[in-house]
Amino acid sequence: MYKGFFKRIIDLIFAFIGFLLLLPIFLIVTVALYFANQGKPFFFQRRPGKNEKIFSIIKFKTMNDRKDAQGNLLPDAERLTAVGAFVRKTSLDEIPQLINVLKGDMALIGPRPLLPEYLEIYSPEQKKRHLVRPGITGWAQVNGRNAISWQRKFELDVWYVEHLSFGLDLKILLLTVKKVFRSEGITQAGHVSAEKFTGNLEL
Repeated sequence: MYKGFFKRIIDLIFAFIGFLLLLPIFLIVTVALYFANQGKPFFFQRRPGKNEKIFSIIKFKTMNDRKDAQGNLLPDAERLTAVGAFVRKTSLDEIPQLINVLKGDMALIGPRPLLPEYLEIYSPEQKKRHLVRPGITGWAQVNGRNAISWQRKFELDVWYVEHLSFGLDLKILLLTVKKVFRSEGITQAGHVSAEKFTGNLEL
């Protein structure tokens, strides 16, 4: 009953309340990133959701679009702005995803939505992560986030799908608050963000 009905109702209520409460911060960050990123405060990217249905995720844009002499984007570390680094460290870049939750693309809690190109290289077990709506935070995020391996992330994602419950979601929510305040697991060692998944891992 919770998975099929109440989880979505709770998502709608808390996403709406959360967006209203965070609206002042949302507006301040939007203005700051507008100037830092030459008029582009938001980042839109196609991601697979429940049952692998593609949607556009909304995040704050933490990196600018600077390119080298050949027209190629500079490395992530060189494009990460000072404002963007602060927004990412404090997880404020996730706030716009509340709009995705209200639209029904995402849930507050669930496996993080990854890139569409990964769909073809998942193992059958790894594909189970798409049996539920992706989330703003999830079991993998509170157990290491970007600091753990892809294999471990997928193990945690699938475990969440198989054990989804109100109690587990509440535990993840509380642990997420703790992680945000401690700024833990935001990046992998030596990387501004997570490395790409290459498909050479199986559960």
